[in-house]
Amino acid sequence: MVISVIGVGYLGAVHAAAMAELGHEVIGLDIDADRIAALQAGRAPFHEPGFEEILRRGLRSGRLRFTTDYAELEPAEVHFLGLGTPQRKDGFGADLSHLESALDSLREVLAARGGAPTLVVGKSTVPAGTARRLSDQVEQIEGVQLLWNPEFLREGFAVQDTLEPDRLVYGLREPEGSQAEAAIAMLDAVYAALLAAGVPRLVMGYETAELVKASANAFLATKISFINAIAEMCEAVGGDVADVARAIGMDDRIGAKFLRAGVGFGGGCLPKDIRAFIASAEEHGVGEALGFLREVDLINERRRARTVELAGEMLGGVEGRRITVLGAAFKPDSDDVRDS
Repeated sequence: MVISVIGVGYLGAVHAAAMAELGHEVIGLDIDADRIAALQAGRAPFHEPGFEEILRRGLRSGRLRFTTDYAELEPAEVHFLGLGTPQRKDGFGADLSHLESALDSLREVLAARGGAPTLVVGKSTVPAGTARRLSDQVEQIEGVQLLWNPEFLREGFAVQDTLEPDRLVYGLREPEGSQAEAAIAMLDAVYAALLAAGVPRLVMGYETAELVKASANAFLATKISFINAIAEMCEAVGGDVADVARAIGMDDRIGAKFLRAGVGFGGGCLPKDIRAFIASAEEHGVGEALGFLREVDLINERRRARTVELAGEMLGGVEGRRITVLGAAFKPDSDDVRDS
């Protein structure tokens, strides 16, 4: 198939190269000309294991190319939206301006297809209700359907998670009916190799798909803050948090992953996504139900201050001391220093 990926930051660039790896003809688009030039030259603008290899392989095959010109996207049957949704400057909510601007620019391309079946697929993390609102705009164009297909990438494992995901989530306006079947069939054609390999596919409504992504990140953030809160208790009573985590992680109802106590979580996803989830819940009148996420966020912020306090205790004060921090990124195998 001919597909486009609009927004080739971390998510979009990995997705574009991975789709070329699956055999599709892929056009990656971004308004950042320097980023496009780097990608077209086979240079990864960020560190991600395995990404540069599939990027260069896609370019050499001729199946992958990058552009800043929306007009070049006209042949695409499927358009993936990989735009960033950072935290708003005036609050906890998600800034959807990049996503909305890209859709505005795409409208002319969609209309130029003259009613030919075309699928717009959202990959970005957005508040519940976003896809339905956006579909009201794009589905006015003949032949166009919007489907929401959230990503579940782990930095450091993004290539693996794209080519070997543990599930595919499809969110539609109405999950059943002939229109839904047509949209599902188009996205199934994109992911045919993954589905043939046995990757589960879950079909649901727009809001449910959006909440799957938000809930997954909120749960992971909660596990991290939980074990960091337990670490504070261990410090107070002389316990060993590593032993506590190992013991409770053996319970299959809990699991061992995301129970490593430390300085907290960072990166471009968990911090801003749980805050956007809090803001969305408050907008829908159920802020109290997710109020615990505020404490999850506060625990995470507190770990940074606590780390400085511990260093001060160990050194007898930090003023005038020369201190080295080993590892500026928020996790191994990443160069992402957002919220680090």
